[in-house]
Amino acid sequence: MSHTQMLQQADPKRWKALALLCTAGFLTIMDTSIMQVALPVIKEALGYSQVNLQWVMNAYIIFFGGLLLLGGKLSDLFGQRRIFVWGFFILTLSSLFAGVAWNDMVLNVARAFQGAGSALITPAAMATIMTFFAANPKEMNKALAFWGLSGAAGGLAGIFLGGIITEWLSWRWTFLIYVPIGILVLFLSSGLLPKGIRRNGRIDYAGAISVTAAIVLIVYGIVIAEHNGWQSPSTIWSLSIGALLFIIFIFIQAKKKEPLLPLRIFKIPNLAAGNIALILLNGVWIPFTYFLTLYLQQVLKFSPFSAGVYLIPAPVLMAITMIFLTGKLVEKFGLKIILMVGFIALGGSNLLLSLYTPVDGSYLLNVLPALLLASFGRALAYIPAQTAAITGAKPEESGLVSGVYNTTSQIGSAISLAIMVVIAAGVSASSTTESPVIQLNEGFQQAFFWSGMVAFVGAVLALLLVRSVKQGEERSSK
Repeated sequence: MSHTQMLQQADPKRWKALALLCTAGFLTIMDTSIMQVALPVIKEALGYSQVNLQWVMNAYIIFFGGLLLLGGKLSDLFGQRRIFVWGFFILTLSSLFAGVAWNDMVLNVARAFQGAGSALITPAAMATIMTFFAANPKEMNKALAFWGLSGAAGGLAGIFLGGIITEWLSWRWTFLIYVPIGILVLFLSSGLLPKGIRRNGRIDYAGAISVTAAIVLIVYGIVIAEHNGWQSPSTIWSLSIGALLFIIFIFIQAKKKEPLLPLRIFKIPNLAAGNIALILLNGVWIPFTYFLTLYLQQVLKFSPFSAGVYLIPAPVLMAITMIFLTGKLVEKFGLKIILMVGFIALGGSNLLLSLYTPVDGSYLLNVLPALLLASFGRALAYIPAQTAAITGAKPEESGLVSGVYNTTSQIGSAISLAIMVVIAAGVSASSTTESPVIQLNEGFQQAFFWSGMVAFVGAVLALLLVRSVKQGEERSSK
């Protein structure tokens, strides 16, 4: 055990620091969903067209996912706390501009900067957690459980809080709420977080520009396909140029002495498999919560507030499972088995919703069982996938590895959600029934079905790709 590890293990502030870092993780993920129920109000207030309204969400997701690798590299070079603080400064200031936005362009730009700030915060926070708890595997498991729960809860809490804020205050407070919280986090950071080690190195600007542009164009191409069609020139050109830029990025990484993404890190056991699992896991979970929320509001006619309340069992069950059960099961059965079981539970939940969600459905009979099964499945799968994606990295690569796994998580979410929305819209448009609600519901059911198929693919790939090692063995094999 190194001197740094012994120091961090003995640091009495580590759990308070973890609470601060999990708050940061909660806020960055909540920012992807808190304005969802406010979108119709925002549309009328700022004059969005129906087509352009999507950018209130996608401007954030694209820049969050697109800049995470750069955020991880900056964290490694300049120290975690410095980048964490800069990220929160950007997030807080851009949230202020989003809250007072006077037209759609101002809000879009502010949302993009919110995503950029979150892209600095997330890998810096993750690297700090790994530094604090690296010396004690049991504490690391618990810390990762809290971190994973903070993100999962943030996505659902955003919908719940967004409904309350929109109904009782104003849509502007779905953004302005970040200003006082951000100021408080900035105030507490210097006392709770270590400076981190500042290292010599160069930033791979060519790699950063090419991979960010590639991700932006690929996600943009999928998003506009919902309106323009997959065969439209705008969709084809966007996807083609994005793919070409990604190939250029890989070429640059192979040739650079100090690349943004050293390809050698994929030699770390289970890292590639863990990132694939995270792509598929978030590619199932985000569409699941998105369409379940729409089913509750648009088909069962619950209010935004009621829909948020009915989603509360999900984070509660995930908290119990991740904190008290998942770590023990992984220690006993290994990453592979628990990851597979989690994916199978998620797949089964989505199939239930694809078959048993009628327009006159009941929350207790048609929604709650699937919600609980999906929450249990995600809670089982998340920690093994995350552990596989980060275990084995050197301390100086912790920011990079966390940037990679968070990038895959966000991009998996954006791509899968865009595809599922296209599927749902296509099925609804081709429905032979004259009832708009039934048309809408048929689209939702197909989205649930194909999300379930993605989950079952995840189970198969976990069986084929994840090494059958226990966490302790994985650590000792470094």
